[in-house]
Amino acid sequence: MSAFAVDPTVPRTNAADIAAALKDPGFGRYFVDFMAMATWSRADGWHDRALVATGPLSLHPALSGLHYGQQIFEGLKAYRHPDDSVWLFRPEKNAARFAHSATRMQMAPLPVDDFIESVTKVVEQSLDWVPQPEGEQSLYLRPFMFASENQIGVKASDFYTYICLGMPVMPFYPEPLKLWVSPTFSRSMAGGTGDAKCGGNYGASMIAEDEAHRNGCTQVLWLDSATRSWVEEGGTMNFLVVTADGELVTPELNGQILAGVTRDSLLKLASAHGLRPRERPLAFTELVEGITSGHITEAFACGTAAVVSPVVTIRSPELDLTVGDGQPGAKTLELRGHLTGIQFGTEPDERGWMRRVG
Repeated sequence: MSAFAVDPTVPRTNAADIAAALKDPGFGRYFVDFMAMATWSRADGWHDRALVATGPLSLHPALSGLHYGQQIFEGLKAYRHPDDSVWLFRPEKNAARFAHSATRMQMAPLPVDDFIESVTKVVEQSLDWVPQPEGEQSLYLRPFMFASENQIGVKASDFYTYICLGMPVMPFYPEPLKLWVSPTFSRSMAGGTGDAKCGGNYGASMIAEDEAHRNGCTQVLWLDSATRSWVEEGGTMNFLVVTADGELVTPELNGQILAGVTRDSLLKLASAHGLRPRERPLAFTELVEGITSGHITEAFACGTAAVVSPVVTIRSPELDLTVGDGQPGAKTLELRGHLTGIQFGTEPDERGWMRRVG
């Protein structure tokens, strides 16, 4: 029996309105009819699991999560295949990372089974909202959790609320990226929350993203906070480069970098494209010298929302580098095609990554 009971009284959006939304879904513009919810209390653990109508929440202004930042989230997608079936991509990886983020933020981890059931049930109740794959459209799922105790005082909350939203989306970055190396701002630090997917990381990054935009760039190339010598991430994504001698290099997970599901998947697919995956420290000087000499032939950033986004420019107050010939690289496009082929069901799923929903 399902732990997430479906409220049968939730009104359904009519087919014409869904079709209109799917013509141009954007990202986060439209939401499906149902959202999953669950509540945790120190006294009772996880309870009140349900699928209810997507809609506003009634919150007290003393809500702990509004004051002290105990908040985490995830992002994953459901894909429609050529036979009209609908599938999730590696949801167990998102469930494990969600639990890791909760532990880092001193929150109550949601059980993996609850996470997977909640996202599955949202998709099951929203199959008409899953777009056809033209333009790489998909149904994006946003599980999140926040401290929901009404109290003013710096301590871990005694109550948490979990919600999962669904929304049809396009890829987040349709054009190749230009990355700005901020001389001022950092994303994370040793002992910080860099490997947790918490809202504070993103809120703190917005000032650097604005700086990037003012310098003609799309996003930020983050360097380490201690020395500004080591490459960490590309905007809200993981960062990877391809070398002339066939390596796919990405900064190693060091507690300051988010363990991306897309990142892990591409490293596993690398050998099928003649690339040797390498997780190791990547010095900024190595990146600059490699691009300048031609040893680094391609660069890209990756994540669930962005998929695989080619990087064609690295810019700083002192530098303006073009990666390769300034066009998306061949290996980047191969990897993107392989990954999205698995997700959309046009390439074989040899690793059992896909989970059928409907």
